[in-house]
Amino acid sequence: MPSPLAHGLVGLTIHALASRERDELFDLRRAGVTLAAALAPDLDLLFRFVDGRNHHNDEMHSIGLALLAAAAGAAVFPLLRWRWPLKLAVLVFLAWTSHLVLDYLNVDTQPPIGLLALWPFSSGYYKSPIPIFMDIGRTLDWATVRHNAVAGAWECVVLVPPFLASWRRRTRQLGGCAWHEGSKARR
Repeated sequence: MPSPLAHGLVGLTIHALASRERDELFDLRRAGVTLAAALAPDLDLLFRFVDGRNHHNDEMHSIGLALLAAAAGAAVFPLLRWRWPLKLAVLVFLAWTSHLVLDYLNVDTQPPIGLLALWPFSSGYYKSPIPIFMDIGRTLDWATVRHNAVAGAWECVVLVPPFLASWRRRTRQLGGCAWHEGSKARR
């Protein structure tokens, strides 16, 4: 599984690419919801503390849960009177499925190998034959820490450029950013 850093970068990239208005791009709640949805599938790691079994890459890592999360968002966001509730629900779906794509593209060393990506439509586990990302170790020894640092650096090499490019493109298309305009006004 890639690190939370990788999932967060992709979630924020989706947030930037999906922003069609300046207010959307700089809406911290919208960015936070998208980021949370990109990270949420890994909450299944906590289930091990409940029953001792590894639930990682099971139903939480599926298109079915992505659809349920988006449906829950579509029901809750209007009640919170948030702007763009349906767009936000779609962002939840896209961010959740981005997690699946990254996990599909990584080295997987913890059984079950692969992820239950198409649940409830299929009970098969899916794994890319050509991984792009390294696995993230879950132990606290020096070798694992070193390995995770290298894996995180590689994730940054691959994912920071698309994030920066998407953010820069959107800020230019939507009229710049608030702090940049403020500095122009002071000149």
